Amino acid sequence: MAALKRFEKPDTRKAALQIADTLTPYLALLALMCLTIVWKIPSFVTFLLAIPASAFMVRLFVFFHDCSHGSYLASPRGTKILGTVLGILVFMPFFEWRSLHAGHHSTSGNLDRRGIGDVWTMTVNEYDQSSRFRRFLYRISRHPAVMFGLGPLYVLLIAHRLPSRGARKDAILSVIFTDLMIGAILSLAVLTIGIRACLMIELPIIFMGGAAGVWLFYIQHQFDPSYWARNDQWNSIEAALQGSSFYRLPKLLQWFSANIGFHHIHHLRPRIPNYNLERCLKETPELQLDCPLTLWRSLKSVRLNLWDEECRILVSFREAARMHRA
Repeated sequence: MAALKRFEKPDTRKAALQIADTLTPYLALLALMCLTIVWKIPSFVTFLLAIPASAFMVRLFVFFHDCSHGSYLASPRGTKILGTVLGILVFMPFFEWRSLHAGHHSTSGNLDRRGIGDVWTMTVNEYDQSSRFRRFLYRISRHPAVMFGLGPLYVLLIAHRLPSRGARKDAILSVIFTDLMIGAILSLAVLTIGIRACLMIELPIIFMGGAAGVWLFYIQHQFDPSYWARNDQWNSIEAALQGSSFYRLPKLLQWFSANIGFHHIHHLRPRIPNYNLERCLKETPELQLDCPLTLWRSLKSVRLNLWDEECRILVSFREAARMHRA
């Protein structure tokens, strides 16, 4: 796959155009939402404006994600500065998230190295041997209402407000700086338009944008068929091509998610920026997998909860219970 290296070259012009076509409408929508409150326009209008605003927030997050891989801009310094600024907008400390996400890439699909920036996934045997309380916690964590309802609020508002255990100095400083900047921006907003208006604007965007982001992260590795292996059998290329989804979305959703659906390519060559992923796919027949994950098929993945090591597939709780009885 060394031939893919040519797609890794950053293009500052493309990156600048992406920032312009995303950040400008995002900020304009925030301003328009503010005006709907000031002008006492019905609240449902404010909420409707939050829908496209949350979609732009998801797109900004993918740019932030590219910065964490050092792939977005040619300048390393510029990448760090932009990543830090985008991190404030998407409620993520850049240096801490970069470190955690690098761990995810190095362990994705490895059963013996789970728990680094991934969705909690148990094997059938582990689930069977767990206590009732641990099984209860696992089932709750995998419930759609929790994962895609409470999960986004937890991830964006709580999980990254404190440094992770064992974090390096730059990660700790990144968390502190991001928290201070978010606090300053929100305080200014509260003093300017009031706490009610601030909550009416931010909470729907955080919830919907966060839910979309959690869904994308979930479906990137929780689908059928997928890939998990023990450390002695784990292979990074197989984990990328088999354990990372090729998520073919409708063009509009592909644009708002900034090509992150071509996740098998991203895990294969993480330094390919989002704006080169589609070209890489078109010019590399080997990456045009036969059965891409469609939007409809992806919805069925929500019922998959446990990894069956014998059959090498993800199964539902009901299927696991049926196998256990047999």
